[in-house]
Amino acid sequence: MIRMETKPTGVPLTIRRLIPLAILLGGTATVFAFGLHEYLEYETLRDHRAWLLSQVEHRFAAAVLAYMAIYTVTIALSVPGGAVLTIAGGFLFGQFVTTAAVVVAATLGATLLFVAARTALGDMLRSRARPWLHRLERGFAANALSYLLVLRLIPLFPFFVVNLVPAFLGVSLRTYVVGTFFGIVPGTFVYASVGAGLGSVLDAGAEFSPGDVLTAEVVTALVGLAVLALLPVGYKRFARGRDRRRGG
Repeated sequence: MIRMETKPTGVPLTIRRLIPLAILLGGTATVFAFGLHEYLEYETLRDHRAWLLSQVEHRFAAAVLAYMAIYTVTIALSVPGGAVLTIAGGFLFGQFVTTAAVVVAATLGATLLFVAARTALGDMLRSRARPWLHRLERGFAANALSYLLVLRLIPLFPFFVVNLVPAFLGVSLRTYVVGTFFGIVPGTFVYASVGAGLGSVLDAGAEFSPGDVLTAEVVTALVGLAVLALLPVGYKRFARGRDRRRGG
């Protein structure tokens, strides 16, 4: 009997790795093409306030789950509007429920993007990277949790940028999830607390911007937390320097 050799069929591995990221990019393009991102604005909350509060009152659990689903998709697709959503959640559900819901949903959405980016591009970028990027990767990996907490605590960079960079620097999934989960708690609580007191602003018909939340006091507090997150890094460097001096 003659056995016929057959070539493996199916989608090549390199293409399969691109599929999750392609789906997310396609979703992002769809959102912007249909103008869905325009609903993630303060005016939407103001104009539909009564209807939203009615849904929360009569279908609280379903409303929270729907809110979490929208938040997860927003973060995974890197659509601007996370701050407005958090403030809206604080207005609708209160700061404590909103903080819990946002932390879970944002972590899930960020993790989906992280995994998709790392699977599609991480290995390729690292294989073609220059030596300086490998050194940066080793330095980041040695203190990944501390650095990730700092990036999450201080809003210097857009949220989606902080979601992507660790994927290209070899950060483990566990470290990424832990750093994201705990790193966004303080900022989330601040925005949710502002939302919980937004009723008076809406009643007065006053203008409001999410940027108004980041007062000097809030930024100072977040920077203080970031400094605490960097203490382990400082201690490691101090210990290494001390050991070298003793060895010398």
